[in-house]
Amino acid sequence: MKDLTALRDEYQQLQATGLKLDLTRGKPAPAQLDLSNALLDLPGSAELKAADGTDIRNYGGLQGLAELRAIWGDVLGIPAGQLVTGGNSSLALMHDCVVAALLTGTTDGPAWAGQSIKFLCPAPGYDRHFAICERFGIEMITVPLTDDGPDLDEVRRHLADPQVKGMWCVPKYSNPTGISYSAETVAELAAMPAAAPDFRLFWDNAYAVHHLTDDEVEIADVLKLAANAGNPDRPFVFASTSKITLAGSGISFFGGSAANVKWLLGHLGKRTIGPDKVNELRHARFLPDADAVRAHMRRHREIIQPKFDAVLSILDEELGDEKGVTWTRPAGGYFISLDVPDGCARRVVELAAEAGVKLTPAGATFPYGDDPADRNIRLAPTFPTLDDVEAATRGLAVCVRLAVSERA
Repeated sequence: MKDLTALRDEYQQLQATGLKLDLTRGKPAPAQLDLSNALLDLPGSAELKAADGTDIRNYGGLQGLAELRAIWGDVLGIPAGQLVTGGNSSLALMHDCVVAALLTGTTDGPAWAGQSIKFLCPAPGYDRHFAICERFGIEMITVPLTDDGPDLDEVRRHLADPQVKGMWCVPKYSNPTGISYSAETVAELAAMPAAAPDFRLFWDNAYAVHHLTDDEVEIADVLKLAANAGNPDRPFVFASTSKITLAGSGISFFGGSAANVKWLLGHLGKRTIGPDKVNELRHARFLPDADAVRAHMRRHREIIQPKFDAVLSILDEELGDEKGVTWTRPAGGYFISLDVPDGCARRVVELAAEAGVKLTPAGATFPYGDDPADRNIRLAPTFPTLDDVEAATRGLAVCVRLAVSERA
């Protein structure tokens, strides 16, 4: 390892290059968005009716077009009748479900408002999930995330508390670690006793078809397992096309038991007269079946896999011998999770920013933005060009070596 003086000289050289690079958020690259430009010419003006004859230009159809739900039900493994479509953001549906539970309760419990509510938050996790809780004053409890999913012993211990009403889950190619929940973990979460009868799994299947390797992971069917365990209303499943078609103009989905679908539609019916059926029909025609979705995602993979490969290769080369520095090798999803020695993450992010490389704030992957060990950093390689990804990763490596050396 270089001495501190040599590392500072290397860092000054990095600063002198004048980088302006950004690895902060998992956005699709322009080339990925271009894959769906044909959507902009659909559905066309010749046939503006859904399969059942519905005029898509008019009001109505609160649950969403049946043909679109059939396609995505096949993709997601959820019966079409148990899917509800939404706008471009699945996060909005998650927000709506939290608000509805707070104001009026769930299918099997009273309004959460006025109670002391807690959510379990596997971490490292998704900062926007945590932000919803923080906005509404829901106490967050950090649960360690293992290679198989949340630490089940910790989950079991906390579910003995009737104030624990929810748990955030990204079960497939998790944000940011890329891990997928094992079949045993999904079964346990679906069946585990909970002191709160209205406990909910907020099951954010954001990366359902976002594979990076030929080993395409499949996760267990949480809705079926929960129903078989006598907890049919426990899972709220969410997904979207945001990183599949056009991120700002996609379709979101809610999946749940028949009772949960009725519950959600009862709330949605008070704030909308129906979804954007024009956008729904264009999506149904652009990706007419599950095979078309899978083929489309292979084209996405061709664009982003080289970026992930570049990050991993450079980390191996630059930091492979750095004690206490580790990173994930995701088989799918949008992120790489980097761990540095305890107490170094904030300093790495600070050094990187001063050298022109923007990173997600240290701590963002933990509730309240507080990583107690100060070691986790989320990397998002998808949006920048391959050249920029390579330059940013090499710059990051310089910052990691300097931060670690400063603390030694």
